[in-house]
Amino acid sequence: MNKIPLTVEGAALLREELDQLKRIERPRIVQAIAEARAHGDLKENAEYHAAREQQSFTEGRINELEGKLGNAQVIDVTRIPAGDKVIFGATVTIINIESDEETTYKIVGDDEADVKEGKISYQSPIARALIGKSVGDEVVVHTPSGEIEYEIDQVEHL
Repeated sequence: MNKIPLTVEGAALLREELDQLKRIERPRIVQAIAEARAHGDLKENAEYHAAREQQSFTEGRINELEGKLGNAQVIDVTRIPAGDKVIFGATVTIINIESDEETTYKIVGDDEADVKEGKISYQSPIARALIGKSVGDEVVVHTPSGEIEYEIDQVEHL
């Protein structure tokens, strides 16, 4: 299986979620199933079916998280010598050449991506256009609404 790139923060969040599911959610669901069974007939017991469905979802998420963490390649960008080249985990400030609008993104793994927080997936069109380029380079990003030109203003390893 391919390695899944994660930042240190992203790996910590996945581990935290996994711990929460195993220590808190799983026992709570087992207790809910036991209580629902005590009510009698399981065929028409909505509480039992809801708890079993929740158990199935939780176990699936636990397996997914364990798989991702098992195949994770955690990249600590702060340990990489700082330069002006855009790499995974770097925080990049870009300027839209047409509108002169400045935007800052951190390039992260798929599970960490959140545009509202300024975190974009390394597989996104913007990140793919930026990775490997340096400060001062102009890049063209192909979007559904057309091509947008940006200039890389700053690269930070935060």
